[in-house]
Amino acid sequence: MGSGRLYLAVAAGGFRRYATYRAATAAGVFTNTVFGVILVYTYLALWDEKPHLGGYDQAQAVTYVWLGQCLYATLAIQGGGAEKDLMDRIRTGEIAVDLYRPADLQLWWLAGDVGRALFQMLGRGVIPFAFGAIFFPMALPTDVTPWAAFAVTLLLATLVSFAIRYLAALSVFWLMDGMGVNQALMITGIFFSGMVLPLNAFPGVFGDIARVLPWAAQLQMPADVLMGETDPLRAYAFQAAWAVALLAAGRLVQSAATRRVVVQGG
Repeated sequence: MGSGRLYLAVAAGGFRRYATYRAATAAGVFTNTVFGVILVYTYLALWDEKPHLGGYDQAQAVTYVWLGQCLYATLAIQGGGAEKDLMDRIRTGEIAVDLYRPADLQLWWLAGDVGRALFQMLGRGVIPFAFGAIFFPMALPTDVTPWAAFAVTLLLATLVSFAIRYLAALSVFWLMDGMGVNQALMITGIFFSGMVLPLNAFPGVFGDIARVLPWAAQLQMPADVLMGETDPLRAYAFQAAWAVALLAAGRLVQSAATRRVVVQGG
């Protein structure tokens, strides 16, 4: 089997694996929709007090909320993607089996995570977003070009999201437990991705810093591209730079870990 077909098969396996959790998917759709409604009314109240907060009008703020609900599980913003399984395999020593496979470790886990992300978007993200578009006024483009640009930013956001979580998972080679790392991933992901509030609304120097961190590539950039608030080329450059830097860092850490660390049971 060629390398391309191998990783495509791994991605398909990731998709099928999550497709088996039908009850969990239905619960996720319901939860995302309910939280979306709560957030929309919270945002509308806030935007009544602070019109054009972060440069958004109310329709854009509503759109941002439903995009967040759509991408929350897709990009594993709170964690819970491939990194969770990778941490467990490092902790138990099963990672030794992975290291013996005739496949690149990082690409293997990336392919599986892409399959997971695709299912989560189709199975858990599209319905809440469609619900929001039907029942709330949203600022959605009618031209195909912004949607195509948005699709590119989603692909790059998936790479950045995986790269952050892969780096975090590799730390378990030294820590031997991923509980604390998962907690850190959850807090940083929720806050710095803009799930709580658009990063454009963060004030001063703190806002400037938040907007250049890699988490901004996950939700803020795709949202701004879809709503025409930023140049797509600028968004691509920002996301691609972080994807390359973080994936390269993952390569270095992976090399150090597999060369010098003794796995449990190995």
